[in-house]
Amino acid sequence: MTIRKIITYPHPILRKKAKKITEIDDDIKQLAADMAETMYNAPGVGLAANQIGIARQIVVVDVSKEENEKEFTAFINPVISECEGSLIGEEGCLSVLEYETKVKRFQKIRVTALDIEGNELDFEAEDRFARIIQHEVDHLQGTLFIDRISRLKLTMYKKKLKKILKGK
Repeated sequence: MTIRKIITYPHPILRKKAKKITEIDDDIKQLAADMAETMYNAPGVGLAANQIGIARQIVVVDVSKEENEKEFTAFINPVISECEGSLIGEEGCLSVLEYETKVKRFQKIRVTALDIEGNELDFEAEDRFARIIQHEVDHLQGTLFIDRISRLKLTMYKKKLKKILKGK
């Protein structure tokens, strides 16, 4: 497994719509493993392929039950088909430097996808798990969580980002 470089905003690949995966081969399996290793190293709880510069429809999500455990699942070509309720919760992103804020998301979603072996998945996710999946699926559509905040908050973040990038 290889730790990949995480692409950060405002890199244009983060705005690109990811392409569907038509074949799950060894390269895709290796990509999922690398993405998981990268996610845990960051540390994070989810990662989309375009966050490491690959515009393909695959995300990895931490599903660990214990604190020091590292168990993940990969969703290939994920689609959110049903949504209900809403919750406001704190979000951050490995691709959005030094920024967290409250974002409104659906509380419960239905997801269809393929797993890393090509098996069809169809399940419901709620609360935090649903939030993470929605966040990662947004990435595959070229959407960042900062696209879901007020114009004022976004302007303030962009000013902060300029200072951060100037200091690097």
